[in-house]
Amino acid sequence: MRQALTRAVRVSAALLALLVATPSALAGDAWSLDPVHTRVLFTVSHAGFSNALGTISGSTGTLHFDRDHWQGARLEVTVPLTRLDLGDAGWNTAVLAGNLLDGERHPVARFVSTKVEAVDADHARACGELSLHGVTRPLCMDVTLNALKRHPLPPFRRTAGFTATATLSRAEFGIDAWKSVIGDEVQLRIEAEAVRVRSADDDDPLDDAPAPEPDPTLPASSSQPTREPEPVPEPTP
Repeated sequence: MRQALTRAVRVSAALLALLVATPSALAGDAWSLDPVHTRVLFTVSHAGFSNALGTISGSTGTLHFDRDHWQGARLEVTVPLTRLDLGDAGWNTAVLAGNLLDGERHPVARFVSTKVEAVDADHARACGELSLHGVTRPLCMDVTLNALKRHPLPPFRRTAGFTATATLSRAEFGIDAWKSVIGDEVQLRIEAEAVRVRSADDDDPLDDAPAPEPDPTLPASSSQPTREPEPVPEPTP
């Protein structure tokens, strides 16, 4: 009896230690989404004639990520629905009205990951909870890591770039008006960049490497511009 009790105490202590250690061990580096270079693209059928295209800019959030341990990744992101753009002011207003997205009562959407599974070194499937229009439902995304390297523009920070795709039913989130005009299936494509968050004692070699020689075609600035430089047009033959 005493031996069984001792074993039970040891197992309980081991499990407790594992639970306490696991979040920090799997979290990886902390990253902050760059709202300038993070955008949500959505497509939905317009009465069967075409697929309407819209974008939402300005998403913010945090990411904990280690490319060698995808299963430890965690993502929390907020999408400002009121920055929706369908290319027409009238349609923007209509889609944000009370019978559709209801942007006044539900101005943001939120996604919080609960599970990430690696497909290979640069691909994963991220599942979590999407809160939209006052409803929270599960959503899974297929994620591609496009690049993880030092950014070539000031302030030359270590940056990760991702593309993610997903599909949802708007009716499942209580957005079911205009069924004869707006399709139910909404396809999502997210293009995101995240900048690694440095701590006071951080010594990441990619961040600490000497800055590259300045490009004379770029404006002189100590910080990354809000807009990347326009490409120089090729001469007309």
